[in-house]
Amino acid sequence: MNVDSILLDAHSLKILFELQRDARQTVQQISEAVGLSPTPCWKRIKDMEAAGVIRGYTALIDREKVGLHVAAVAEVNLDRHSESQVQRFEDAVAASPQITSCVSATGPADYILTVLVQDMKHYERFLHETLFSLPGVTHVRSSIVLRQVKSEMALPIEQAVQPAAPARGRRR
Repeated sequence: MNVDSILLDAHSLKILFELQRDARQTVQQISEAVGLSPTPCWKRIKDMEAAGVIRGYTALIDREKVGLHVAAVAEVNLDRHSESQVQRFEDAVAASPQITSCVSATGPADYILTVLVQDMKHYERFLHETLFSLPGVTHVRSSIVLRQVKSEMALPIEQAVQPAAPARGRRR
C-alpha cells in the first residue's frame, strides 16, 4: 500500500493527533478519543503504518539528562554537487550518530546539521575527526545552541488538509 491509496479523513487525522500526543495509548483509548469503535480504529492505524504515514514509534528523551549538553547547528557547504559526491556525503552523515538532523537547504549553506555531543571538547573532536573529513566538505559554520526555546516532534495535524468530499451529481 502506498500513501496515495490511503484516505486521510477526519477520523484518521484525529488518530494521528492522538498517537502524537501519546503513542502508548491503547487502541480502546484512541478509539474513544476519535469516536470510532476499536476494530476500525486499529485497522486505520495498521493501514497508515503499512502506507508509511506512521513511520514508527519512539520515546522522547531529555538530551541533557543523558549527558548530551552541547547542541550545535552546523551549516555545511560542499565543493561539488555531483550525484556521487552528494550521495557519499549523505551516506557519511547517516552513519554519524552525533548528527541527529540533516537537511538539504536553499540559501548560503548546502546542508544544515544538528549535532549533539557531551561538551565543547567533544564537539571540537567531532569537527576534526568527522565533519571536516566528510566527502566534499569545504566550509562549516557552527552555532552553539544556548537555550532551546521550542522543540516539537509532533506535526501540526490540526492544520493538515482534509480531502474534499466527493461531489454529488444530480440526475436529470
